[in-house]
Amino acid sequence: MKAKIIAYVSLFTALTAVGAFIKIPIPYIPFTLQIVPVYLAGALLGPRLGMLSQVCYVAIGLIGVPIFAEGGGLGYLLKPTFGYLLGYVAGAFINGYLIQRLNITKRFSIFMANLSTLFVVYIIGCVWLYGSMKWIIEQPLSIQDTLLFGMLLPIPGDLVLCIICSLLIYRLKPQMKRFIPE
Repeated sequence: MKAKIIAYVSLFTALTAVGAFIKIPIPYIPFTLQIVPVYLAGALLGPRLGMLSQVCYVAIGLIGVPIFAEGGGLGYLLKPTFGYLLGYVAGAFINGYLIQRLNITKRFSIFMANLSTLFVVYIIGCVWLYGSMKWIIEQPLSIQDTLLFGMLLPIPGDLVLCIICSLLIYRLKPQMKRFIPE
């Protein structure tokens, strides 16, 4: 990999870590800005490099660096929020894949790709939340409560971020083509 590519991947890894510390506490799942670098990494770096930035973020946190919203370490695998981190990995890939494969350049289409990414993150996150609460923490949530706390409470803020990121991607994507080969 070229040094420039490594720098971009590292930048989005770091931005995801910074996003974890900007949070609003809500029950079970804190609202953070981590989804912003997920959208941007996938769209601007492409599916493979965008996903790599999120894999690096998760790996750094799992080895013990406290860069997740609630710390770090291997014990984080057992937390109800770990599924969202896995969702970020898949989401960055999906966003990059949709935007690159479908050659998306219009604002609304970018928004729809971001929205698809958000739902991938929510699906993986809610499944993990439900399973973790039921089998690890042994304080099961109903499916309705899982959807309420895992998706419905954070979705208004995430939709605003989805719109803002769509506009950012629309403006930045043409400039990034010079630096990142597709």
